[in-house]
Amino acid sequence: MPHPGSVTNDDSRYEAVCSRDARFDGEFFFAVSTTGIYCRPSCPATTPKRQNVTFYRTAAAAQGGGFRACRRCRPDAVPGSAGWNVRADLVGRAMRLIGDGVVDREGVAGLAAHLGYSARQVQRQLNAEVGAGPIALARAQRAHTARILLQTTTLQAAEIAFAAGFASVRQFNDTVREIYALTPGELRAARPGRVSRPAADRAGGVPLRLAHRGPYAAAEVFDHLEAHVVAGVEEMTGDRGGRTYRRTLRLPHGAGIAEVEEKTGEGWLECRLHLNDLRDLTTATQRVRRLFDLDADPHAVAERLGAHPALAPLVALRPGLRAPGAVDPHELTLRAVLGRQVSVPAGRRLGAALVTAYGTPLRTPDGTLTHTFPEPGAVAGASLEELGLPDPRRSALRGVAAALADGRICLDPGADRHQAEKDLLRLPGVGAWTAGYVRMRALGDPDVLPADDVALRAGMRQAGAEAGDAEAWRPWRTYAVHHFWNAAADRRRTAAAGRI
Repeated sequence: MPHPGSVTNDDSRYEAVCSRDARFDGEFFFAVSTTGIYCRPSCPATTPKRQNVTFYRTAAAAQGGGFRACRRCRPDAVPGSAGWNVRADLVGRAMRLIGDGVVDREGVAGLAAHLGYSARQVQRQLNAEVGAGPIALARAQRAHTARILLQTTTLQAAEIAFAAGFASVRQFNDTVREIYALTPGELRAARPGRVSRPAADRAGGVPLRLAHRGPYAAAEVFDHLEAHVVAGVEEMTGDRGGRTYRRTLRLPHGAGIAEVEEKTGEGWLECRLHLNDLRDLTTATQRVRRLFDLDADPHAVAERLGAHPALAPLVALRPGLRAPGAVDPHELTLRAVLGRQVSVPAGRRLGAALVTAYGTPLRTPDGTLTHTFPEPGAVAGASLEELGLPDPRRSALRGVAAALADGRICLDPGADRHQAEKDLLRLPGVGAWTAGYVRMRALGDPDVLPADDVALRAGMRQAGAEAGDAEAWRPWRTYAVHHFWNAAADRRRTAAAGRI
């Protein structure tokens, strides 16, 4: 069976349904005319006859076709399509923005403004590509958020309706009944058996299982995050294999804290979100998913990179290796500028000093988490003398912060990656490595090869790869970089152990 990205016709999609191949979950959905339901490809129910099946690119399109969600396979809980992360066109950018909750916050006009197109153009392109417009896509996302809150909290239905982004309780009730064929009360009573009872209150947070497809190299992701933890906004506790990563979030309606467990389940990571305002649930979930690269297609990556002689052993060594992203592009960018030209420990110390001096304090500290990361506007107008940096580096950091604060550089989920990189390179003190790193992590580009990266060169030399080989790794060069970085880290650890 080919990987999901190569399946382009309904016959091959039906083959995936017949084999209940979970690799395709989230890449497409199928609806059954005789039952009126739609499912994920791996649904364990009896496979329907081919003539009764219709395929859809999104859950919203299936709902628009008049189908309700399967209660057995819960198709709304699958990973997102990896295609939206790869694509840099209007549709890919729009899908990332809708996932971040822009339509709920700013409407279709706001979405169009972010993209630089008219609302009619955005509507037409989305309908042509994914079978649903921005309102339908946002509505499907709201319904999913409502289901999570109904089944994991004891909030009243009216509170859930507005937290999920619905304009009224009536709209909430009608949508839930239409999509799930259950009233909100019935949906709450039908919560999965794995949840013994809903969380007691807001203080308990919202527990989530963040789905991913294929293998997931959790240890390497947590290693990467642990190596770059900035005190005050992040912490890592526990031993390798059983760590918990916690960090603060600055969200549209308030602050939040995300907790993610290293130990993986059968296709998911355990997460708990503590939010000042539950209207931020959808946005917070999507940002954590981006940080942990949960919508990637590891099968497509392995097929391309594993075919290269230098990378094949590395791919086999670390199946499901991910490329960590960022929960806040502005934060990632400022940290990249601050930490460039210094060691990782020094960069962490500088980041902690910046947080202490200019971060926004939490209403109530939670363990070692005390602040959200400084907003660009707070850094742009600061002296930064507390950091002990030379004037040129302080000036560069203030310049980048000012460009982010006044909108000269756009790094939201729908940003044009090429333009963002060009805009960054125009700023004093920002070099090719920094711009590439921001494009890789802050913008989630899967096809970046950072310039002048020492660890990358070391990993490539060790594996016997040449610079000219990189074209063969497209469109997954970012993942190749992480394989080489991990190979270089292995060599450093081995050398260090030999010196003890």
